[in-house]
Amino acid sequence: MMNKEIVDIQENEMLKEYPEVLVQLLRDHTTGKNIFWATHDYECLGDGYEYNSEITIESITGENGFVVKPRVLKSKESQTGRVKDMAEVFTPSWICNAQNNLVDNAWFERENVFNIESADSRSWEATKEKIIFPEGKTWKDYVKDTRLEITCGEAPYIVSRYDTTTGAFIPLEKRIGLLDRKLRVVSENVDTSGEWLEWAQVAYKNTFAYEWQGDNLLLAREAMLLSFIEYYQAKFGKKPLEKSIKTIAYIISWNVWQMDGLKCVVPNSCKNGVVEIVSNLFEEEEQVINCHGCQQDKMHKHNGIYCQLRDWGVRDPKTGENNMKIRFVDLFKK
Repeated sequence: MMNKEIVDIQENEMLKEYPEVLVQLLRDHTTGKNIFWATHDYECLGDGYEYNSEITIESITGENGFVVKPRVLKSKESQTGRVKDMAEVFTPSWICNAQNNLVDNAWFERENVFNIESADSRSWEATKEKIIFPEGKTWKDYVKDTRLEITCGEAPYIVSRYDTTTGAFIPLEKRIGLLDRKLRVVSENVDTSGEWLEWAQVAYKNTFAYEWQGDNLLLAREAMLLSFIEYYQAKFGKKPLEKSIKTIAYIISWNVWQMDGLKCVVPNSCKNGVVEIVSNLFEEEEQVINCHGCQQDKMHKHNGIYCQLRDWGVRDPKTGENNMKIRFVDLFKK
């Protein structure tokens, strides 16, 4: 699925090998539809590539199998346009590593846990020894600790399969993403396939990200899925079963979602200046709908579609449903 020289995941190969998985990676659980493009970059390709069009399997496979590309393979014009329109700036891996190290320095209360940075921090050497955990904390605590990458782009802070600014492929043993570190810890502490898969699921259920643009979101989801396969294969010398891959894809499709991060709603879903026909007991009249959240800059007052997540392992007290659905906005105090 991945050419290591150009670092591009091939949707045609994924569709051929895991057709149901690709369906899942395109899913938007908030709307019940697929994620949508949310960028004008593809409109030149015609119907189905408009800003508000859903990303379908047909639009990214077959003859269209090379439509979605990592940023490094996009044209300079496209890269510049996205910087201007969406403030899209991707971070080099060495900066991702340095910042992720700061998180772990605080968690472990010591430095150089997963790697040792060079003097200028622009390169690093992975530590070789098994990770030792501080008193009062275990490897399971680390895997269960919640991580979130905001406006994630291709998710370089979560999985570092390649440097998003240069396209350079990063070997498994040198990866520095938040999820890479969790999977390294799992591999160091379990020896059976069943237990590894169980704790890999825990790692994925506690790793979150959101992104506005649909192509970036798809690339992020794909990179997380491919990382799961690569770590399993490195540990056990074979690929995981398809049912295990589908389970991880399902978790990813919930935990890595499409959202306007300032409003906590599906991008552009708020209604402003929209005329609707409202019926009462006596007549129908036109009414202009405006979003109070947008007008007042109030996160909890938008009339758009608030994005939903699953609170894994928690039962909904009202419905009895496992893995209770919650709105992301409700994680913030009003």
